[in-house]
Amino acid sequence: MSKRDYYEVLGVSRTSTEVEIKSAYRKLALQYHPDRNPGDKAAEEMFKTAAEAYAILADTDKRHMYDRFGHAGLGGAATGGFDPTVFTGFEDILGGLGDIFGFGDGFSGGRRRGPQRGADLRYDLEISFEESAKGTETIVQIPRQEACETCKGSGAAAGSKATSCPQCQGRGQLRYQQGFFTVARTCNQCRGAGQIVTKPCATCRGAGRVQRERKLTVKIPAGIATGQRLRLVGEGEVGPGGGPAGDLYVVIQVQGHAFFQRDGNDLHCSVPVGFPTLALGGTILVPTLDGEEPYQVPEGTQSGTTLRLKGRGMPDVNGGRAHGDLLVTVRVVTPRKLSREQKKLIEQLAEALPKEQFEPTPSEEDDQKNLFDRVKDIFG
Repeated sequence: MSKRDYYEVLGVSRTSTEVEIKSAYRKLALQYHPDRNPGDKAAEEMFKTAAEAYAILADTDKRHMYDRFGHAGLGGAATGGFDPTVFTGFEDILGGLGDIFGFGDGFSGGRRRGPQRGADLRYDLEISFEESAKGTETIVQIPRQEACETCKGSGAAAGSKATSCPQCQGRGQLRYQQGFFTVARTCNQCRGAGQIVTKPCATCRGAGRVQRERKLTVKIPAGIATGQRLRLVGEGEVGPGGGPAGDLYVVIQVQGHAFFQRDGNDLHCSVPVGFPTLALGGTILVPTLDGEEPYQVPEGTQSGTTLRLKGRGMPDVNGGRAHGDLLVTVRVVTPRKLSREQKKLIEQLAEALPKEQFEPTPSEEDDQKNLFDRVKDIFG
């Protein structure tokens, strides 16, 4: 029975690059993998054929011979159907096929794991509104796994060293034959390290790491907001087996403020103003992040008007020069206790002012109508 053309099997042209051949093989391997097609002999044969084609076309010398002489030029390189050497580094070829089908550390070709990176840590830090506006520096105390100082992270007692794991012969993995290919799993005795500590360090008991409380200085940039986080590279837990440390993420929670409300980099606040100032115009003092600031209120300003103070909001956390704005809503203040003379003066003012001046503008009428409609909906 004649064999199919390997380029045809993978669905690529004879001018395809190594990357294109690898990509085509990955798609076929995922499509026809036995775990996706249990009991399907045709799929299993296609899976084997694709692996065989890839074994030839991914090898520069074999591909050259195949291009010149076809199957006859390969000699015994492609005989016997399936070539188990295809699965050396199979996890890289398929881009994590082992994880997809639950093989864990399978298809790694028996290569021992290197030192693993340590875990990232999270620290929730609450700061005041003023600290978020101005920036600050604080000290946090972090519990974390650090390298044992006694054994320098090796886990072995002084004068001794780790030995090769007898179960996996130092590979960190055990290989099993499953059907037509070999699967590698993490060694349960050395847990993938490939080595065993026979005389453990008395301080860390062979773990190579110990739990410690570490004080760290954290610089909080001005303008930071709730939910934003700071990354401290290498301040997480040290990795097992002497692996690099993870990172520490400081997640910020900003306390609320009694006067300001934040919206992005803008600040909002409400300021009480007397009727004479709104009617005649005048200067009011507006609280800002840098203290009170005078502001000239225009004549005839209505209660509820929002005034904008540019550049008086929060700073940009990324270090930009631009600040947000401060939006100040003025609210008329009605005096509660009036003397007889004050009441008489207000009555005289009311008589002197034409009634038309107290009638709402068209936009205010719409607002009042909408308000009445909402109240009606609520109370029926």
